[in-house]
Amino acid sequence: MQNSLRLFELNALIKTTLDLHLDPGYWVVAEIGEFRDSVRGHAYLDLVEKEEGQLLAKLRANIWSYTYQGIRRKFESVTGEQLKAGMNILCLVSVQFHEIYGLSLNIKDIDPSYTLGERARRRQEVIDRLKKEGLLELNRQFLLPLVPQRIAVISSVTAAGYGDFINQLDQNPYGFKISHKLYQASMQGKETPSSITKAISLVEKDMVTHGFDLLVIIRGGGAQTDMDSFDDYELAKSIAEAALPVVTGIGHERDESVADLVAHTQMKTPTAVAAFILTGFKDFEDKLKMSLNRMERACRNRWQREKEALSGKEFLLLRLFSGVLSEQKDRIDTHKLRVASVAKYALKYQLLQIQGVEKGIKKSVGDFLHQEQVRLLHLQNNLKLSDPVGILQKGYTRTEFEGKPLHRHSPRPGDEIITFTNKEKINSKITRVNEYEIEPAYRTGRHNENVTRGDD
Repeated sequence: MQNSLRLFELNALIKTTLDLHLDPGYWVVAEIGEFRDSVRGHAYLDLVEKEEGQLLAKLRANIWSYTYQGIRRKFESVTGEQLKAGMNILCLVSVQFHEIYGLSLNIKDIDPSYTLGERARRRQEVIDRLKKEGLLELNRQFLLPLVPQRIAVISSVTAAGYGDFINQLDQNPYGFKISHKLYQASMQGKETPSSITKAISLVEKDMVTHGFDLLVIIRGGGAQTDMDSFDDYELAKSIAEAALPVVTGIGHERDESVADLVAHTQMKTPTAVAAFILTGFKDFEDKLKMSLNRMERACRNRWQREKEALSGKEFLLLRLFSGVLSEQKDRIDTHKLRVASVAKYALKYQLLQIQGVEKGIKKSVGDFLHQEQVRLLHLQNNLKLSDPVGILQKGYTRTEFEGKPLHRHSPRPGDEIITFTNKEKINSKITRVNEYEIEPAYRTGRHNENVTRGDD
C-alpha cells in the first residue's frame, strides 16, 4: 500500500512550506473583483487579473478592521473615492493558507496614488467650518496606540450597545486584558452634545491618574432624529480637540455623522468598536509572530550558511594538515624508539651501580658486625673481671657495717661487722682501730687485713 497523508496533514504541510519559503510581504497590482464591508469593520474582496476580458488569476483577500480604517482614510483623502469593485490598486499583501479556508491574501497597505476618484459630500456646512478652522483632521494627528489597554468609555450605562461592547472586550477569545472606565452621558435627545462634551472634559481631567490610551464614544441604534445630535458643531469641536485619539461607534448604518468624521477612527456599532480594538491587539500579536518567524528564518539560514562554511574549512584543514600530522607521527615514533633505547641502557647502567652499592653495603655491614663482636667480647671480659664473685674467688673479702661497705663508715671499737669470703660469712667485733697509710703493694684490694677476726 502506498504511503498516504490525511487531508489535514497535507494542508498543514502546505501551510508550513509557504510560511518557510515566502517573504513576509509582496506588492501586487490587481483589480478589485468584488468588495464588501463587514459590520465588524473588516473588508472582504476578490483580487483578479484580466487580459482582453479573460480571467487570468483570482484570489480571495481581506483587510482586517484595524488596518482597514487607516487604509480607507488615507485612500479617500487622496483619491476622494471609496474602495469599490472595478478599481485597479497597488497593494502590499502577505500570503496566508488556512487548513479549512485555503489560500488567501491579507492586505497590509494600499497605495492611493495608484487610483483616482471623486470626493463625497457629508454634512457640508459644518464640515466646511471645521475644515476652515483646522479641526477636521486634528484628532487624527494622534498615533493610534498599538495595544490600547486603558480605555475611557463615554456612553449610557443603560444602552444595550454599551453592554455588548463591555461583554465583547471582557470575554474576548484571545484572553487579552483590557481596562475600561465608564463616563456616563446622555446619548439621545437635546442634551446629548453638552453631556458628551462634559464627559470628554472629565476624561481629560482623569488622564493623569488613569493614563488612558484611547477614548471611545458608543451608543446603540436609534431613530434617525436621534443621530442629529452627533452632527452638532460644538460636539464635533470637542471631539476634534480631545487630548486622546477618539473612536466612535454611534450605531447607525447611514452615512457618517460629523462626530464620526472628526474622530480619529469611526466604526458602525459598539461591537464593531470592540472588535476593532481586539483586532489591533491581534494584529500586534501577529506582527510579533511574523517578526519571530522572520528572525527564526534568518537564524536558520545563517546557521545553515555557517555550517556549510565550517564544513568547507574543516575539509580544507584536514587536507592542509594531514601531511603535517603524518610527518609528526613519524617523528614521534622515531623519538619513541630513541627514548626506549636510551632508557634501556640507562637502566642497565643504573642496575650495575646498584649492584656495586649493594656489595659495598654488604662489606661495610660485615666489617661493622665484626668490630661490634670484638667490642662485645672485650666488654664481656671486663664484666667478668668486675664481678664480685670472681674477686672473692681470688681470696679477697668484703666487709660491711649495718649493710653498708665498711669504707663508707668510720669504724669504732665495739662495732660489729660482717665479713664475706668466697664461702663464709664471718661476724666480728672491732677491738681496736689503728691509723695507717696504705702502701702501694696493698692497693690491689687487700684492705681488710687490718680488721681482727672476731667470733661469730
